[in-house]
Amino acid sequence: MTFTAPHVPAVTHTEQERYHNDSDPHRRASSLSNIILGGQDGLVNVLGVVLGVAAATSDPRIVIVAGLAATFAESVSMGAVAYTSTLADADFYESERAREYRHIAQVPLVEREEIRQIYANKGFQGDLLERIVDTITASPDVWVEVMMAEEHKLQPADRAVALQAALVVGISAIIGSLIPLAPFFFLPVSTSMASAIVLTAIVLFAVGAYKARTMVGHPMRSGLEMALIGTVSALVGYAVGALLKAPVTP
Repeated sequence: MTFTAPHVPAVTHTEQERYHNDSDPHRRASSLSNIILGGQDGLVNVLGVVLGVAAATSDPRIVIVAGLAATFAESVSMGAVAYTSTLADADFYESERAREYRHIAQVPLVEREEIRQIYANKGFQGDLLERIVDTITASPDVWVEVMMAEEHKLQPADRAVALQAALVVGISAIIGSLIPLAPFFFLPVSTSMASAIVLTAIVLFAVGAYKARTMVGHPMRSGLEMALIGTVSALVGYAVGALLKAPVTP
């Protein structure tokens, strides 16, 4: 009896690249991290601002103006931080990479021994270990890339994604900021304060639980931690506003 393998259609270059992008855990983790960074920062900071202003004055217009000002200032600031930090990562990687090129040129025996030790620690030994060392050190480019990944645990930071990271963080910060501000457009200030706290805590809990499910951790614990930390942080703003409450003029 002859077994005939089923026909498998060829995978196109576009499909290969899409699979690579979708299956890259580093890229997914980075995107999720940027979304959480911007959204959580916007939620907590703007909640603190509106609670502080609302505690100091009962005028909803002042609260909304302060909240909107904080929203857009926060989004621009967070986007700029994401942009510059990504560029800083790229600069650091290039600096370390150049240093490794100098090392293999100046002290090749020391660097070769580091390669041998790296792969010996992975369980390779004897002739196989020596062939691995010879293969890697035969090319300076391969040698340096292995040292960057295995010794320094660094991955190249693509400068092209700096703007993308800035946009993701900035937009996430705007969306997060508008959540605690939304009740003040529709409800009295006193009711809006409680609503903003509850709404923010629910969103923070959901984000924490989702992060734990997507990455690692216990969803309930992660959600409660994020909700508690964010809410307590924002209540500092309320405490400041209540302490410096504006006097009511007749």
